[in-house]
Amino acid sequence: MKVAIITDQHFGARNDSLHFIEFYEKFYRDTFFPRLLKEKIDTLLILGDTFDRRKYVNFYSLQRAKQMFFDKLAEHNITVHMLVGNHDTYYKNTNDVNSPDLLLEDYDNIKTIVSPTTLNLGGQEILMMPWICAENYEESMKSIKDSTAPICMGHFEIQGFQMYRGAPSHDGLDMSIFSKFDIVFSGHYHHKSKKGNIQYLGNPYELTWQDYADDRGFHIFDVKSQKLTFVKNPNTIFHRISYDDKDVDTKTITDMDLTPYKSAYVKVIVVNKTNPYLFDVFINNLHQMGPIDVTIAEDIAELEEDVDIDQTEDTTTILNKYVDNLSTDLDKDKLKTILREMYVDALNGDD
Repeated sequence: MKVAIITDQHFGARNDSLHFIEFYEKFYRDTFFPRLLKEKIDTLLILGDTFDRRKYVNFYSLQRAKQMFFDKLAEHNITVHMLVGNHDTYYKNTNDVNSPDLLLEDYDNIKTIVSPTTLNLGGQEILMMPWICAENYEESMKSIKDSTAPICMGHFEIQGFQMYRGAPSHDGLDMSIFSKFDIVFSGHYHHKSKKGNIQYLGNPYELTWQDYADDRGFHIFDVKSQKLTFVKNPNTIFHRISYDDKDVDTKTITDMDLTPYKSAYVKVIVVNKTNPYLFDVFINNLHQMGPIDVTIAEDIAELEEDVDIDQTEDTTTILNKYVDNLSTDLDKDKLKTILREMYVDALNGDD
């Protein structure tokens, strides 16, 4: 039996941006559902953070999410087992009030999992673990200890795994807690990574510049053979262009194919600009393609005299480097974690 697994969809992210809604829809229309129908998948496991905001929902984003995703699942008779993630819960200490229960109750094919549950799929037991919070911590630890299932799937915060590239988590559960399982799949961290028997599956599409050039998609899992197949999302919304007119002729620059940058976020990294007029022509041609936003990295400023800031790096890396160069007795790892959380909350509009 094959099942599909997806996690951290974050419907409503980026302040309900219409550009991102269109970006999501292209993935589900052209990649996700065609693959499920081709593979004749009738079961989907969602490992948390289906919705982005903990405290409210934008009705237009919800309508579009239903049209592009939830309605299609019902139309194709796909059974869904959905874990509650931390972004799905109103309170931080309990999973009782959660967006999937409240927003998706009309879908008979969707089963929300708010407490540890063991599924039997194709004769294989799978322990399904929602977000572990203060209220369910003891129950969760007992469920993990007592489970006889060889496979565990959850929305976990585990030490040592990268939330984003270059941003490892120093908080959370110890890996040893899961040593009894043959396989552990988790949502929560958006970067795909694997250590031992634990694998973070990553989210299906780019959401911030931290995701640039980092593979995104979903997975097909054969519960009998335990083979996991990654299905890559071919679409990207963040792009970088290296501009260098030093050793090229005018025609090369003016005839550049800029169509991939339509409805995209673009960073132009200026390597050499020997002809200001030609650069202006290039930027004008780029804007005519209709990008969402264009950032030009040309004059690089310094935060402090001894801190070199590379604008081609993502914000998390810059923050980490800044903290590393501080003269302070504070716990730098903890300070990095606080800054990352503040940054991600600002991006997601979470209050």
